[in-house]
Amino acid sequence: MAKSTAIYWNPLDSENRKRWTPVPGLEGMAEELTLSIDPITGEYTRLTRFLPGADTAPFGGKTHPYPEEVFIVSGRLYDRAFDLWLEAGHYASRPPGELHGPFRTDAGCVVLEVSFPDRVGDGPAI
Repeated sequence: MAKSTAIYWNPLDSENRKRWTPVPGLEGMAEELTLSIDPITGEYTRLTRFLPGADTAPFGGKTHPYPEEVFIVSGRLYDRAFDLWLEAGHYASRPPGELHGPFRTDAGCVVLEVSFPDRVGDGPAI
């Protein structure tokens, strides 16, 4: 099976505000919107919106056993693991197990994520 498909639409348009859902455990700090998903492999593309003032420091950094790609669409986000402010246009292809976060933002940030949970332990980043 392949990832789901959709015709052109604008997830950032205010008319689609209700499609965003709170990120479990980060209610009031971050919201997500899945754009495409493969129900068999779990591979997905989603947007994560960190709200102004969000700070995930109480939850620490994060790792997962699969690769993912991230692209900063708008705003800025501080990644403590890299001691780096990520701004619109920053991109990373993360290998399995790479520590990232915790995150914080002053003005808010939208991140595009493409994750490959079916590729656990694939080794180097894709």
